[in-house]
Amino acid sequence: MIDRETLVRRHTVEITRPDPATVLTVGNGDFAYTADITGMQTFAAFHDQAAARAQGRLAVNTATMSTWGWHAMPNPEGFVLADAMSTYETSRGPVPYPDRFDMAATMGGGEVARELRAGTWLHVNPHRLDLGRIGLVLRPEPGAPAESDPAALVDPRQRLDLWTGTLTSVFTYAGHEVRVTTVADPRHARVAFRVESDLLATGRAAVAVRFPYASDGFFDTSDWSAPDRHTTTLRPLDEHACRFGRILDDTTYATRLDWSEGEVNATAEPHTFELTTSAGVLELVATFAPGGVLGRGEFTTIEGAAISWWREFWTSGAAVDFAGSTDPRAAELERRVVLSQYLTAVNCSGSMPPQETGLITNSWQGKFHLEMHFWHAAHFAAWGRPELLERSLGWYLSILDVARGTARRQRYEGARWPKHVGPDGRESPSDIGSLLIWQQPHLLYLLELLHRCGRTSLVARFAELVEETAAFMASFVEERHGTFHLPALLVPAQEFYDARSTEDPTFELAYWWWGLEIAQRWRDRLGRERNEDWRRIQDNLARPHQRDGRYSAIATEPYLRRDDHPSMLCALGVVPATPLIDPAVMEATLLDVRDHWDWNSAWGWDFPVMAMTATRLGRPDLAVDALLTGTAKNRCLATGHSPQIGSILPLYLPANGALLTAVSLMTAGWDGADTDCPGFPRDGSWTVRHEGFQVWP
Repeated sequence: MIDRETLVRRHTVEITRPDPATVLTVGNGDFAYTADITGMQTFAAFHDQAAARAQGRLAVNTATMSTWGWHAMPNPEGFVLADAMSTYETSRGPVPYPDRFDMAATMGGGEVARELRAGTWLHVNPHRLDLGRIGLVLRPEPGAPAESDPAALVDPRQRLDLWTGTLTSVFTYAGHEVRVTTVADPRHARVAFRVESDLLATGRAAVAVRFPYASDGFFDTSDWSAPDRHTTTLRPLDEHACRFGRILDDTTYATRLDWSEGEVNATAEPHTFELTTSAGVLELVATFAPGGVLGRGEFTTIEGAAISWWREFWTSGAAVDFAGSTDPRAAELERRVVLSQYLTAVNCSGSMPPQETGLITNSWQGKFHLEMHFWHAAHFAAWGRPELLERSLGWYLSILDVARGTARRQRYEGARWPKHVGPDGRESPSDIGSLLIWQQPHLLYLLELLHRCGRTSLVARFAELVEETAAFMASFVEERHGTFHLPALLVPAQEFYDARSTEDPTFELAYWWWGLEIAQRWRDRLGRERNEDWRRIQDNLARPHQRDGRYSAIATEPYLRRDDHPSMLCALGVVPATPLIDPAVMEATLLDVRDHWDWNSAWGWDFPVMAMTATRLGRPDLAVDALLTGTAKNRCLATGHSPQIGSILPLYLPANGALLTAVSLMTAGWDGADTDCPGFPRDGSWTVRHEGFQVWP
């Protein structure tokens, strides 16, 4: 057996200097608190993403976020999705798609201007909320202005113990040591702190609680410049507890504070409150909820629950240990694997699909991209933690009627799943998102992975959803002379082709076959006959286009661009072997991509894609090389974050999830694979000990 505690703890995160791009997060999948070098949210301006972007630097906001905390700006003109439509001519006749938006649209009159205003409002609303900032107030002398520069801290030492989910931060300020312990409740929207310093008793340290207005900016979590647009009410509950009531337009929620000793008072700054104490140790718990009763929180109880939950997390499911390998890259790969497990558990295991930057900071206004859901969460099943994947799939049931409505509007059967979306399932207008299709089979694949983990009860629960998903896929294809095509209008996974002329993308063709096969298996499990129409489509799908013995990305001109995602590799790697893909042609494609792709333009999940394809083709040497490709978007910071330089995304969780997905395939293999650890070279340079993995299809 692998000594899992030793494995995890050798990758404990240690930070020794403040950096605007370095933050650490505690959370539970539905709630997260992101801290700076102090273990709290003390230096918000230092981590301001907008200011950093203006200076060409990378930064990450320190926010408090949840899956339930959303806000929408007022909509006095009553915009609805129909206001943002364009009509496209298709083989089904004229069809409206919501593609009208312009972030620079003016508020002028006229029909076109209204369409742009409508699309823009619908694109940025709703957006995810920063529920509030809880940070230290450090003063060189009592009554002096609060310290704003983390450079004033001496000898900062911060340690995230992954084994227990405990963040410990120690530093010296004004000649006195400060120690902060930070933990998140594993089941509730609750964060707890223990602050230890004699600065507390002298009035040179306190705790500030600040509440912002919402922001509809692309990256922004908060608007601190609009104090008149929201209200915060303070209501004492007893001498050691209070409740803050929050109203932002139509959004309401509450925050409860419990503390060991001291008092909370409003300050001269709007929506800002300060907790002071005469004690040298302060224990503080903040609980957030959209409504209802907020129960009392105690630091020791939450700390114990967090330690127990994380110990159970690390001792369940799978583990892989590369100790003893002579390949000098082994330790780095193991570090990335361990940190990615922590980050995805905190950010990607909640009751809704996550956004690409998780619960750490916003991107695309905090909405989630369903084509990324596979990368965020498929690995949970492969790593033997299916319950963490299952949590988010119920959300699809909640928006099934919305997805059916989308399909009907476009003259299709079944349910069409959106790409860029908030919790209500309503599409966000976009000339890419409304036409993307590779998210459609994801749900089928994710359910199949769960079923392979023994979640047989899901067959009945998701039967209707599986049927409706496949019904759309079957009605989407177009038959020409006995061959079924994926026709225009569509946007493939490599998004930079003209939707009006793009047809038969290689990856999507293979994925269509595999998705329909999963739906057929679901019917088998329900005791139903296989769908003959689906079988006929599977048997007669167009074969992917080839040029010079290699697969192109699409079957229409320009056939292939050598930048962004090399998505055709997914057709054998992410997708298992299908009748549509010739392994020899795919190997030639793989080698061509390796040698001629613009890897600086690739994204964090593209490197694991290449590793998965190489693994299934029996090229473990290429698999390891791909995972550890030394390009800007494949970096892994000390925190485990993978910033996507060029896109200005300060972190990118699909990269972490895709890494875990690839490593699980490289380790456990797939049905019928005759080699242990097929993704690792067998030349003696890799020692791979593993346990608990699920074999892939």
